[in-house]
Amino acid sequence: MNGLHDMGGMQCFGRVEQEPGEPLFHHDWERRAFALTLALGAGGCWNIDASRFVRESLPPSVYLGGGYYRIWLEALQHLIEARGLLSAAELASGHAQSDAQVPAQFRKLAGESVEALFSRGWPSTREASAPARFVVGQRVRTINAHPATHTRLPRYARGRTGTISAVRGVHVLPDTNAVFQGEQPEWLYAVRFEAAELWGPDTTAACVYLDCWESYLLAHTASGANETRA
Repeated sequence: MNGLHDMGGMQCFGRVEQEPGEPLFHHDWERRAFALTLALGAGGCWNIDASRFVRESLPPSVYLGGGYYRIWLEALQHLIEARGLLSAAELASGHAQSDAQVPAQFRKLAGESVEALFSRGWPSTREASAPARFVVGQRVRTINAHPATHTRLPRYARGRTGTISAVRGVHVLPDTNAVFQGEQPEWLYAVRFEAAELWGPDTTAACVYLDCWESYLLAHTASGANETRA
């Protein structure tokens, strides 16, 4: 989707200011928001791609002005309501109704399981069902698509030509996983783009490497014509 979260190459937003010795959390509520996000995410009612999509869909005033954990907390409330864990009224009051029913698919995260679970993580790698279509050194061009939902192909890299630098294996496709249409795993490639290809000759950058799923890519001929999916 095309939102303010996709800011690569955009100007007039100022420098990224680094805070020397920045703590993990500036306020106690941020620590709690982080814990709630991880605990409820482990519940199984949504996935990481769905949560990213909700964050990207927040109003610009919240996304740019609310701070990192404000974004997490706002998105979490949207997910909680959308997946039927709590109602809007319950969220507003801060209290669950006594007769509230937890969805059957929800997995409760026990305190003693936290360290082992998060140490293991949730790998996105899957078994291949077909050979990779592209190889290292091959020239490719990204599709010029602007979906209304989540995608990991940045806006600034759409319709651009690059070179496969590595084959990453098969991974869950974020575009379908974000809207609960299945994992639909695809081959994933590291693609090198010259910075001038992305932003023109005035850029001071050298190159950018992006991980691109197979459906994001087209084979690119030497002349730049007759591009097709491999």
